[in-house]
Amino acid sequence: MRLSYLLTAVVCFVFAAGLSLVTASFAVTGIERSSETAVRRVLDETGHDWAEVAADGLQVTLSGIAPDEARRFTAISVTGSVVDAARIIDEMQITPSSGLAAPEFSAEILRNDAGITVIGLIPTASNRDQLSRDLAEIAGGSSFANLIENASYPVPRGWEDAIGFAVVALRDLPRAKISVVAGQVSITAITNSAEEKKDLTTKLTRTAPPGLRLALDIAAPRPVITPFTLRYVLDDTGGQFDACSAESKVSRDRIIQAAKQAKLTGPETCVIGMGVPSPKWANAAETSLEALAELGGGSVTISNADITLIATPTVDEAMFERVVGDLEAALPQVFALHAVRPMPAEDTDDTIPEFSATLSPEGLVQLRGRISDPQLRRMVDSYAKARFGSDNVYTATRIVPDLPSNWPVRVLAGLEALSHLGNGFVSVTPDQLTLRGVSHLEDTKGEVSRLLSDKLGDAQTFTLNITYRAPPEPEDKVPEPEECEQLIAAVQASNKIAFEPGSATVAGASAGTMDQIAEILLICGPVRMEIQGHTDSQGRESMNQQLSQSRAQSVLNELRARRVRTASLAAVGYGESRPIASNDTEDGREANRRIEFWLIRPDSTAAEQQTTLDATAAETPMTTTLTDETAPPEEAEQETSNGQN
Repeated sequence: MRLSYLLTAVVCFVFAAGLSLVTASFAVTGIERSSETAVRRVLDETGHDWAEVAADGLQVTLSGIAPDEARRFTAISVTGSVVDAARIIDEMQITPSSGLAAPEFSAEILRNDAGITVIGLIPTASNRDQLSRDLAEIAGGSSFANLIENASYPVPRGWEDAIGFAVVALRDLPRAKISVVAGQVSITAITNSAEEKKDLTTKLTRTAPPGLRLALDIAAPRPVITPFTLRYVLDDTGGQFDACSAESKVSRDRIIQAAKQAKLTGPETCVIGMGVPSPKWANAAETSLEALAELGGGSVTISNADITLIATPTVDEAMFERVVGDLEAALPQVFALHAVRPMPAEDTDDTIPEFSATLSPEGLVQLRGRISDPQLRRMVDSYAKARFGSDNVYTATRIVPDLPSNWPVRVLAGLEALSHLGNGFVSVTPDQLTLRGVSHLEDTKGEVSRLLSDKLGDAQTFTLNITYRAPPEPEDKVPEPEECEQLIAAVQASNKIAFEPGSATVAGASAGTMDQIAEILLICGPVRMEIQGHTDSQGRESMNQQLSQSRAQSVLNELRARRVRTASLAAVGYGESRPIASNDTEDGREANRRIEFWLIRPDSTAAEQQTTLDATAAETPMTTTLTDETAPPEEAEQETSNGQN
């Protein structure tokens, strides 16, 4: 009986334990599944579908390959929002790095009166020490700060040309910033004059290597105008400026508009410069021009803050007084007005004193007329010889007493004004100075007007009749790059560059054409041009590309053999990609087989220039037409594979 009781108790205990184990197993499995499902759902919703989830009891294991460390950490954080962070086991890996990408090499060079500073990152193979020596040499005695770092990566294509050109350009740029990246140079510089800006732009454009993208921002500072002058003359034929100065474009436009209201018929020119005596300069000019227009004739001269208004002798006195009174009241306070109404000339038998000087186109000067005393005659003779040359002056003046006290000033001012002309005549009387002649500088009238306004002072009238004439072209002037391109195109229009059948060798019959092109390039000097090779569409595209490159290179080699400096020339093959006629006819295919010489212009688009740069792997790019022997259609494919196209 007791044995049966014990057995029953043991069986019940075992059954209860088993039932507990089964229940616990189901509970654990439920917890694992719910945890795994919840974690997987939140990872998928947050974009971490690359992560794998496995639950083992209360532990949640994350595995998989994370794109980067940040994504791995984010996956752990997102999982921690679902289960306790202590339950998370991280077995995730990071995508292996394929190696660091090469940095973008660049350099920036700054130069001013204090010295040169260079900063940037350049390839180790680019010879940092040589760059430092070159820049230190350019700096001379000025300071040189070298902040260049280098990195051991391959030198990118176009880097050596860019950094080399930057160093060469810096020699002509005392105040500049040059930014260099592979295949591109950007220059920001300041010059002393518009003429210097033009010359520098031409030189940099000519000497830049082919394929180099060149961005120029060269400024010419506004001139300092002393004295700041405006002179406007109005007569029966209309009005014109002898001189016009403005401190800004807005001021210039206001003055020009006021002159139009005062019957302006001459050129609408007004120099923008520095030195304006008052911010109300345009206001004073407008008011003065309105007063002159109301008087109907005469002249108004503004020299700094002094205004001289000279009416015609025929103007009504009452009207003159009214206009002058209104002008004085309207002028800004800083300006002082001196108004003159000349009296009508009276008939007299007295001879008006006069001094005159004549300048011939050959530079010879004759001085005639009246001088007040021997000392003044010696002074005038010495001054003229200093201005025009000792052997070019002939003096035939005579001494006459009782001349006006300001006679010496007027005579010397007239000679100085005459020295600004190429040839001309100046006449000086007590009331008038007249200068007429020809100048090769466009702003001579303005310069002379400022000079006479400053020298003669108030109430002194002068008349200018100065004609601008462009200077003759020097006999040895180098043609402009555009002209060189046109000359080469003209040669090729009558004689195409031919090649031996099935090869890239220039045919002997084209030797004369190559001689003419070489002669043009020798005269033009270093011009950035691209020698482009083109084919028709017969044959395989890759073979056409190779043939066009070889033929462009052959033309470049022929020019080298004729002692043409080819550093600024580049040979590029374009294959069949740029046809100029249909490839369906023999005439069209003949036209497409050509060599072209193209000028590389600084304003070319970046895409065009990049095409040039990329095509220069072997050699690089102007336009000539190319010809060769024509193959029968059935032999086209075979001959193309041998180099005929």
